[in-house]
Amino acid sequence: MKVVSRSGDDLAYYSQLFQIPRVLIEDANPAITGNVLPNGIEVQIPGYIVQQESRLDIDFAEIALQYHLPIDGIVLLNQDGQKPFSVPVRVMNPVIVTDKPYEYQSLLDDLDVLSCHYPFIKVESVGKSVLGKELLEVRIGQGEKIIHYNGSFHANEWITTAVLMKWLNDFLLAVTNDRTLCGMDCMPYYRDMSISMVPMVNPDGVDLVLKGEEAAEGKVDVLKINNGNPAFYAWKANIRGVDLNNQYPANWEVEKRRKIPKAPAPRDFPGETALSEPEALAMKELAIRRNFERVLALHTQGKEFYWGYEGHEPEHAANVAREFEERSGYRAVKYVDSHAGYKDWFIQEFKRSGFTIELGKGINPLPLSHLPGIYEDSVKILMAGLYM
Repeated sequence: MKVVSRSGDDLAYYSQLFQIPRVLIEDANPAITGNVLPNGIEVQIPGYIVQQESRLDIDFAEIALQYHLPIDGIVLLNQDGQKPFSVPVRVMNPVIVTDKPYEYQSLLDDLDVLSCHYPFIKVESVGKSVLGKELLEVRIGQGEKIIHYNGSFHANEWITTAVLMKWLNDFLLAVTNDRTLCGMDCMPYYRDMSISMVPMVNPDGVDLVLKGEEAAEGKVDVLKINNGNPAFYAWKANIRGVDLNNQYPANWEVEKRRKIPKAPAPRDFPGETALSEPEALAMKELAIRRNFERVLALHTQGKEFYWGYEGHEPEHAANVAREFEERSGYRAVKYVDSHAGYKDWFIQEFKRSGFTIELGKGINPLPLSHLPGIYEDSVKILMAGLYM
């Protein structure tokens, strides 16, 4: 919601007027500096929308009483005095629907909606896919320590994007409405740390799984890579047939030597060289640029998570893993016979905690009917990832 300032107003007053933490209003209006606002400045108020009051015979006092708002909140939004009056309405429920086949356009549309309602979030392109789709990072918070989450490294695991986007919406509702999430007050985490999220690392592959051969735009012979099969539901790789989570310089040579596909394939081909794919390289460069404190990579399936790599994990990672296990019921696995993954490289490179979370149980792609149960378990891990 946008309001137009009056001479002498300030952001602290707007925070009090609309009961939104001042820090959120400040972050939604980074161009505004100083305490007292001049007349006529447009100010974003997060967590509100504007509705029109259809009745023409109503006054400000009646509207304020009906909507449980201070009268000045109505006055501020209707400085021209023209009817029908505009009414500021607090957003109390999710503004996006994640229970759907979550293709790339869904991500773009939903990020636009969230940015409109919560303009303190930052959405930035951190690279491009093979087909030129922007790899989008969402950032929230003010702290120097950055906790990173990502989803859809693997194409047919696109339900992980839906999980992250649902959590994002729930977190934004919590900080703007003074709510808890999994019993945790979210505002202290907003102030003390930052969340980085790349909800869809592999947009080309996700669209291939959900939309079929047309998603390749005629630029890659995906039908040939898929052995002539027009159904791509089992496809994990990027559009060129490279497994993005087998691309990292953490014993990549071991994976290259032992993986059965020696050429582009729907899954498991680690590429001709490490970091040959733009999506994998972008995620590496992002970790270095942001200097993540912790990484949680969402995959499916198995109701377990992997938290160690070759002894490079820090001592406190065991405590974090134990907390994840207790909260979610997922099984903690320290080591698996696997290399070249994103969390493997992160742990090796930064000596910080990294986790591969295998959401749900079944056969990929997991059906949407599993989403509520998956979210109920995984949101406990996502929240615990912030404070441990």
